[in-house]
Amino acid sequence: MKLSKRIITMSLLLFVIPACATVPFSGRSQLDLIPQQTMLATSFSQYDEFLKQNKISSDKQKTEQVRNVGRRIQAAVEDYFREKNMTSVISGYSWEFNLVENDEINAWCMPGGKVVVYSGILPITKNDGGLAVVMGHEIAHAVAKHGNERMSQALMAQLGGVALNVAMQDKPAETRMLWTAAYGAGTQVGVLLPFSRLHESEADQLGLIFMAMAGYDPETAVDFWSRMASKQGGKTMPEFLSTHPSDDTRISKIKAMLPEAKKYYKKRN
Repeated sequence: MKLSKRIITMSLLLFVIPACATVPFSGRSQLDLIPQQTMLATSFSQYDEFLKQNKISSDKQKTEQVRNVGRRIQAAVEDYFREKNMTSVISGYSWEFNLVENDEINAWCMPGGKVVVYSGILPITKNDGGLAVVMGHEIAHAVAKHGNERMSQALMAQLGGVALNVAMQDKPAETRMLWTAAYGAGTQVGVLLPFSRLHESEADQLGLIFMAMAGYDPETAVDFWSRMASKQGGKTMPEFLSTHPSDDTRISKIKAMLPEAKKYYKKRN
């Protein structure tokens, strides 16, 4: 029995040790057990399934706003990784931006640039700049592979470290639930796996750079997160805040990040 446990442990270590990636910008090593091709194929499938089960907004003006801001952030992300000679990070991406009718204060981005913004967050974003803060931040989570990291950790902890395609075949319901939790594509409080403070800091920093490169003033982020923080005063914490802590400490850190982000600011006429 002890020998069997030792063999299993050694097998898991051999599986995990080479399965590491590096977070863009910060250089931090992270657990990444899922091949990019498998991740993207699953992402595209899950995204399409989500859109079938949720109401896409019929508001043409707001939908176009989401897509316009999204396309500008997309271009900034592509420029950023091209300049860093790191285009492999977003290889195979098939960008898509959709506004969904839902009162939840939420937004998320799956691997491959599959973005959803909930209509409930628009009264807080208020304008293109506020929306750029949200979309830049969520896209930063995706390109930094924070969801991949959480999914890998969940596969290890709950499904014994099996491959994603095996998990989808053998335990589809459980795996879909893990996927939803890992990438924030849920609408019920308590379903999502919280991002760590480290993840949030990395997404804040990259998101500010992306929005600045897209031509949005990164200082807008301070006003947006201040509005989000005010939402914590109510009895129910908004879904967006359940995984995105918004407080004075965070805002202070964002202010400290602004000088670096402004180096990338490409003001548009």
